[in-house]
Amino acid sequence: MSIGIIGSGNIGSAFARALARAGVPTVISNSRGPESLKELAGELAPYITAGTREEAASADIVLVAVNWSKLPKALAGLPDWDGRIVIDANNPIEAPLFKPAELNGRLSSEIFADLVPGARVVKAFNHLQPHLVSGNPNAEGGRRVLFFSGDDVAAKAEVAHLIDRLGFFGIDLGPLSIGGKLAQFPGGPLPALNLVKFD
Repeated sequence: MSIGIIGSGNIGSAFARALARAGVPTVISNSRGPESLKELAGELAPYITAGTREEAASADIVLVAVNWSKLPKALAGLPDWDGRIVIDANNPIEAPLFKPAELNGRLSSEIFADLVPGARVVKAFNHLQPHLVSGNPNAEGGRRVLFFSGDDVAAKAEVAHLIDRLGFFGIDLGPLSIGGKLAQFPGGPLPALNLVKFD
């Protein structure tokens, strides 16, 4: 199962660090090209390599974490997703003022899904602060909780397996219409909650 990341900001880099810690080979990309990721790839070698947006997008599971206003451009012109899994780790915040984007009554995951036609979208990795994603998920005596949601049962199972491999305790919030709303930031009640599941 190959992994790709589109976006090397706080969330994308934190996800890359979590994958490197777990020994999961991954290609990370951004709009500036592989050369701009040389330092990050060097830090996280040998598991994380820098690639083009197209290389990252060709993976079996692709996490997208891009500034909300730049999402359309970041995803434009990519080949058909053809049923591959795309993790929506985005939050509808307009940088640099950190103000909520205008969604016209829609969920951010609905808007995101329109940008990746043919993909099986799973919402995950957006509700925890980046340092908690990249840090030790067992640091507080249990397993840090990571919520996910989606409309495709098989896609969610794959993401749940990845979450478990990274050391987190995944909780399925159901379809995007429910889970996407609960985990959306701003607006949902779950973002920034640092919950731990004790065995």
